[in-house]
Amino acid sequence: MAIWQLYGDAAKTAIGFFWKSGWAFIFGYAISAMIQAFVPKQKLTRYMGTPGIKSISLATIFGAASSSCSFAALAAARALVQRGAHFIAAVAFMFASTNLVIELGVLILIFLGWQYLAAELIGGVVLIAVSSVLIRITYPKTWICEAEEKLAEESDTEADFDWRQRLRSLDGWLLVGRKFGDDWLMVWEEILIGFTIAGFVAVLVPTSFWTAIFLTNLQTQLPGGLIALENAAVAPFVAAATFIGSMGNIPLATVLNANGVFFAGIMGFIYSDLMVPPLIRVNATYYGRRVALYIASIMYVSIVITALILTGAFGLLDIVPEGRRAVSEISQFSIDYTFWMNLVSIAIVVTMIFFRRGHQQRHDHEGHHEDHGGGRVTVKRMVAFCCALLLSGGLAAFLLTR
Repeated sequence: MAIWQLYGDAAKTAIGFFWKSGWAFIFGYAISAMIQAFVPKQKLTRYMGTPGIKSISLATIFGAASSSCSFAALAAARALVQRGAHFIAAVAFMFASTNLVIELGVLILIFLGWQYLAAELIGGVVLIAVSSVLIRITYPKTWICEAEEKLAEESDTEADFDWRQRLRSLDGWLLVGRKFGDDWLMVWEEILIGFTIAGFVAVLVPTSFWTAIFLTNLQTQLPGGLIALENAAVAPFVAAATFIGSMGNIPLATVLNANGVFFAGIMGFIYSDLMVPPLIRVNATYYGRRVALYIASIMYVSIVITALILTGAFGLLDIVPEGRRAVSEISQFSIDYTFWMNLVSIAIVVTMIFFRRGHQQRHDHEGHHEDHGGGRVTVKRMVAFCCALLLSGGLAAFLLTR
């Protein structure tokens, strides 16, 4: 019976994570879809062809205004390079689109609190600055040129448009629905897998496991700086081992926080969403294996340095988050603001589905047929379906053992 109770508690925790953050996903992706639909990207990329501050700043702003899906971030960065953006600007875009987007910030605020949100925003800028400097110092010109030649063989066309006219048109809002749907088609599996893993890890993995990995029991025996360095260095490998990217790793970061992992380790874990093996393989298909491993190396070193800078700066200001936020507090069900925000988010989803169908009907009528991979069965999709079944069985176990 104890095994079934643990199974039920794990499933309830995972579903509680979904419940607590569902509205944040909907609001975030709705805003992201509007930005994608109404911001003319071609005009921005014209100014990203140099490794200067202006180019990197534009890439950062562009990334923060885009989708938070890790796979979409890599695809969009490739498109930037195809349109003439400098490689440093493309890497800045990748970091910004997975660390500075609206939906991620809201999720961090809900699960970890405002201190971590402040750290995420400040650290995101530091991360981009550090990676830009590292690439300037180590820039492999021959490799990058070969990668650019490889990308030049692929076509990428998106016409400029008048954003004011599009904002006032029905077609523009129908496009928002399509962008919203496209983002969810790319990210729902990642979210489902990530939240399921987080729920089961929170209940089934003992605190001693995290203590051994992150040295949380050696505070009085080792210098704080050494523990922070170890945490920052190990966290990216823990993130890579989960195979979770983007939004899916925030609940697991909450589990780390609840188990006493230090600030440097948690921030290193959050920033490592682009370090998972599937994403490195995607970069290898875009730029070649050497450049993909180079990008991963730059990211790893930048993440460790940024986590340490944040730890030092927050320590000097005496604002390092110390409290352990209990997972049970986050995953609970109650009639509070979450309930009402989720109701509003359901209305937004219905509206977006209506817009998306309208866009599809117009394009089908015009003879355009788009395939975003929604019907293809992949390994990740099979794992996601298994997670759904696991949660369903766990919910039944929870209800039967209470």
